[in-house]
Amino acid sequence: MTERLRLRGGRVHDPANGVAGAVRDVCIEDGRIVATLPDDAPVLDATGLLVLPGAVDLHTHIAGPTVNLARRLEPERRRPGATPVVPTTLETGGLYARLGYTTAFDAAVSLAGARHAHLEFQDTPILDKGFYLVLGNDELLLRALESGEDDQARHAVAWALGASAAYAVKVVAPGADYAWRHGRARIGLDDALPGRRLTPRRILTAAADIAASLGLPHPMHLHCNDLGLAGNATTTLETLRALDGRRAHLAHLQFHSYGGEPGGRPTSRAPEIAEALGRSPHLSADVGQVVFGAATAMTADSRVGEMLHDLSGRKWVDADVELMPGCGIVPWEYRERSLVHAVQWIAGLELLLLSPDPWRLVLSTDHPNGGTFLRYPSLIRLLMDRGFRDSQIARLPKAALEGTALAQGLPREYSLDEIAIVTRAAPARLLGLTGKGHLGPGADADVALYSPDPDLAAMFALPRYVLKAGRVVSHDGRLSGTATGRTWSVAPAYDRGVERDLRRMFEDESSLDFDALRIDPSEFAVP
Repeated sequence: MTERLRLRGGRVHDPANGVAGAVRDVCIEDGRIVATLPDDAPVLDATGLLVLPGAVDLHTHIAGPTVNLARRLEPERRRPGATPVVPTTLETGGLYARLGYTTAFDAAVSLAGARHAHLEFQDTPILDKGFYLVLGNDELLLRALESGEDDQARHAVAWALGASAAYAVKVVAPGADYAWRHGRARIGLDDALPGRRLTPRRILTAAADIAASLGLPHPMHLHCNDLGLAGNATTTLETLRALDGRRAHLAHLQFHSYGGEPGGRPTSRAPEIAEALGRSPHLSADVGQVVFGAATAMTADSRVGEMLHDLSGRKWVDADVELMPGCGIVPWEYRERSLVHAVQWIAGLELLLLSPDPWRLVLSTDHPNGGTFLRYPSLIRLLMDRGFRDSQIARLPKAALEGTALAQGLPREYSLDEIAIVTRAAPARLLGLTGKGHLGPGADADVALYSPDPDLAAMFALPRYVLKAGRVVSHDGRLSGTATGRTWSVAPAYDRGVERDLRRMFEDESSLDFDALRIDPSEFAVP
């Protein structure tokens, strides 16, 4: 039976198609946007409402063994009636949908954790989703690169992407987690890994080349080295130069934009990073904005977990599966009066306000690392409302603001169309999802309708309607449907001969069963 719906008379903001607030109908048939409908099609009256595509979060952490460990590590945060920092699978789908988000990609899942992630995706309602496969510190990649067998490495990565039903390659602190596991707290891009003839620079450039050669829809998703350390902007700028025209997406850029001396208090060097990103059309990034309040540090960069534990004395856990990357998890709190936390907040806003191209620097909190995704509405208000932003700046320690571009006055206010770009159109484009982030014919009928409100945070926190594949799933925050979204994955071609060598490696050096690692995507297909 054909399902049709006309969204009548709303103000449409669809920057991917050059529509900036025009009053028009949006026509839906069988879960997709169409150009026209018969006159007798059912109508949802959108008069006076703002009509935007469903939002897309291209960097979050919502499934897999690491996320599950984080849920278990902080049971005391699950107070009755309170929303946890790391929601359950069922909560995650509903909470995202209530904000108008219909697609979310987990940014870090290991090969060993892939099946767990897919099982949790099945249990996460409404959202379309996918994950990036973590590489850069594992034997699967390092061994081939060290021997100079780049073709072998490419085939091994292609096998791993297909075997895990992942969507893209994620490189976390290339070589640094391996070095940390072997007693090196910090490693430069041109330092040899302990006991190996391999450098982080070699891993970085080879992984970017491999992702490009495989024709993946999303380029290498990169977590740069020295995350969170004072002075790491130097490493970030060196990384940009090392990429030398190669496509890459830089994750949570705020956490890599600090000045200062190693071991000291960080300062913001976000203006330099924003300028460098602006000069690099082959690169994109998400900001990883810090928001004050509860968070959870959750990263495949295990060194960071240890560092935060040492700084705070908070409980932490690190999980490292043999031959695979680790994960460091620490319950965290960002405090407004903390100089360091204030600098982090400042750096993120400077990146967003100084970015010349909203199509290449998109919104994220690196949920839950910089804070929960539930804080997106307040972050949007900071970008759109200078008066509100100035009132929040006035609350910060003066020492944190000294010498910053934010203190000197950044008058920019994002328009509604720019917000639609950084939360919808740009993430979809950067992911290579041609049916997401816009409302043109052929697009998925994922739509969010908002009632205009001077309080922009309140407006974005509670859409009037949210539609998934053309069906209303949320009305004024009340979930009215539990549609199952699809899981996106890739399966690049590779030389089957690589399986022989990989099988031997796993049989000789691992307790993991090689055949059990392979996932058949049909196991998790939407009915």
